[in-house]
Amino acid sequence: MFDHLGVPVADVERSLAFYLGVFSPIGLREAKRFPVPPSFVVGLAIADGEAGFWLSPASGGETRELHIAFTAPGRASVDAVHKAAVAAGAQVLHPPRIWPEYHPGYYAVFLRDPDGHNVEAVHHTF
Repeated sequence: MFDHLGVPVADVERSLAFYLGVFSPIGLREAKRFPVPPSFVVGLAIADGEAGFWLSPASGGETRELHIAFTAPGRASVDAVHKAAVAAGAQVLHPPRIWPEYHPGYYAVFLRDPDGHNVEAVHHTF
């Protein structure tokens, strides 16, 4: 449905470090970077894919919480994201578990990113 998603953040470098560190177990990597003085815009991708998740400097304060869910290749990857988040000192909103209220086999961890957004790693098994 979506081609890409752009998220304005207070500190691009800090958010980039968070996403690359915490979501490395699912293969999230930096794909592109463009200077936007005094900062930059960065596009992130999974494995060899195109940049679809973009971080850019915010022009003002955040007023709404976003929810972003990244697909994980397996439950072990969801668990690894959780472990990386804990090691990074991120707030864990909900540790990994099955969420039957969404559908049987919905296995996810929910975290808080540096800008207060609800971010998730999810694996669907049917």
